[in-house]
Amino acid sequence: MVINLLLLKLYNILSRFGVLKIYEKILENEISKDDLPKHIGVIMDGNRRMARLMGDKPTRGHYLGAKKVRMFIRWCVDIGIKVVTLYAFSLENFNRPKEEVDTLMDLFEREFIKLADDEDVHKYKINIRAIGRIDLLPERVKRAIEYAENRTKDYKNHFVNVAIAYGGQQEIVDAVKRIGKKIKNNEMDLDDISVETISKNLYTAHLPYPNPDLIIRTSGEERISNFLTWQSSYSELYFCETYWPQFRRIDFLRSIRDYQRRERRFGK
Repeated sequence: MVINLLLLKLYNILSRFGVLKIYEKILENEISKDDLPKHIGVIMDGNRRMARLMGDKPTRGHYLGAKKVRMFIRWCVDIGIKVVTLYAFSLENFNRPKEEVDTLMDLFEREFIKLADDEDVHKYKINIRAIGRIDLLPERVKRAIEYAENRTKDYKNHFVNVAIAYGGQQEIVDAVKRIGKKIKNNEMDLDDISVETISKNLYTAHLPYPNPDLIIRTSGEERISNFLTWQSSYSELYFCETYWPQFRRIDFLRSIRDYQRRERRFGK
C-alpha cells in the first residue's frame, strides 16, 4: 500500500510536467503493430485496496474500477487488439459482505447498459458478451446483460467479454457436462473427446481467438485465481504493481512491449 501511495504521488507530480505524455509516445514507438496479442485477459485486482488507500469504502474503489474498464477498452481498440476478456466477479466473490455484493450488482447493471448505449461501442462494432454462470445473477443484471448482448450481437470487429459469476474450473465442469449430455444422447462417442472438443464447449468458443495471448494482473498479486484456467495454458503473464483504478495507458503499453520482447515457444 505504501508503494502504491508513493506511485500515486509520483504520477501526479510527473503529470503536471507532461513527462508521462512524452514517455507514452516513446512506448508507442517501441511497439510493433505486427506482433500485437490478439486476445488480452485482465484480472482487474486492487479496487478495494485503492479505496483504503484513499481512506474510503470498498465500494468507492469499485466505482473507480468501472470507469477504468471503459478507458481500457478504448486503449485496446485504438492499438488494434481484437479480443479482451475482463475478470469482473468470481463465484467466490458472492461470499463477500452483502452490501459490497449488492453495490457490485448495481454497478454491473449500470455498466452493461452504458456499454450497450456507448457511441464508441457501435462506432467500432464491439461485441459485448458476459461469460460465467449468468443464471446466478440477479434478474436486473441478467436483463442488462441481455440488453448489451442483443444490441451488439452482430458486431465482429472487436470482442469484449466480461467474466462475471465466473470460475475457470467451473467452466471446464460445465463443458464436460455438455459433452457428457451429447454422449448420453448418442450425438458423439467417447473416443471423439479431444482438446478441440473441450475448447468448443467452453464459454469462449464464440471468439475468433479463444485463448488469451497475454494476461495482465494488477495490484502486485502473482497468480491466475481460477481465470481462464483451460485457455491460459500458453498465455504470457504480466504482473503490475499498480491497483486497477490506477492502471494507466503507460502500464498498458508496457505490458504490450514486455509481451513483444518474449519468445513464445508453446512448449516446443
